[in-house]
Amino acid sequence: MKKAFRTLFILLFFWLALAIYFTNRLMYMKKKDEEFILKREKEAGRFNPAQLKTLPKRKIEIPSPFGYEIKAVLVEPHQTDRYIIISHGVTETKINSIKYMNLFLERGFNVLIYDHRRHGESGGRTTSFGYYEKFDLKAVVDWLKEEKGTNLLLGIHGESMGAATMLLYAGMLEDGADFYIADCPFSDFRAQLAYLIKKDFKLFPGILLPIGDLILRFRDKYSILNVSPISVIENIQHPVLFIHSRKDDYILPSMTQDLFEHKKGPKMLYIAEKGRHAQSFNENRADYEKVIDEFLQKYVNPELSQ
Repeated sequence: MKKAFRTLFILLFFWLALAIYFTNRLMYMKKKDEEFILKREKEAGRFNPAQLKTLPKRKIEIPSPFGYEIKAVLVEPHQTDRYIIISHGVTETKINSIKYMNLFLERGFNVLIYDHRRHGESGGRTTSFGYYEKFDLKAVVDWLKEEKGTNLLLGIHGESMGAATMLLYAGMLEDGADFYIADCPFSDFRAQLAYLIKKDFKLFPGILLPIGDLILRFRDKYSILNVSPISVIENIQHPVLFIHSRKDDYILPSMTQDLFEHKKGPKMLYIAEKGRHAQSFNENRADYEKVIDEFLQKYVNPELSQ
């Protein structure tokens, strides 16, 4: 009997320790070095510091409802009420958003790029993969509408976690933009974690996830189950363009396909042939821009893609 209890205790301790490690990986996910991001984008020709200096812009600080500052840059070369907010992916910063910023500047939009909580220059203690980030995105949207008026034509572009954050914002808090572009989002955080646990750790997620979720509820006050774009996608009435790379093996393209199928009303889907996770633009730039133009012309305003 003692041996059985000892074995049970060892197993419980193992899974508890693993779950604590697991929640640490989520809450304090290792971010890319900011100098690495800067160098990568410059060498790839997606970020030109000299060009950025010539653009009319200002740094802004937006109060988060959680008590820290969201650091952002508002770029306004155009006399227009057309704006787009860029929501970057996990481990990245707003520097990664500049390539998308340039795409929309060329199409007559002014652009706001910002750092998610615990990323770049923004405050915040943990990463929550969209749970807390969606409230920060609402704060960004609210700030822009208060600053520029509620009649502006507003879009939001999100990549990876930023896309999931955007869908959670639009589906759970408010459908507050006129259109959305979701580039490689996960459809459900629990399903995404289960896939990665099996793929990267060769473990059975059926045990780890419930224990990890219980610890996450205690440590960061939210549940994995509350981060599910697929459960709220039907609430989004405005047009959504879904984008994914066919060869993405980090967030599977089937997740975007499911989101597309569950979205009601105006929508488009583009599956890029080249590139892995979050590489649809980098590896298929001409096609990416073409589908953006088609989406804008079809659902936003025919003049925007001229």
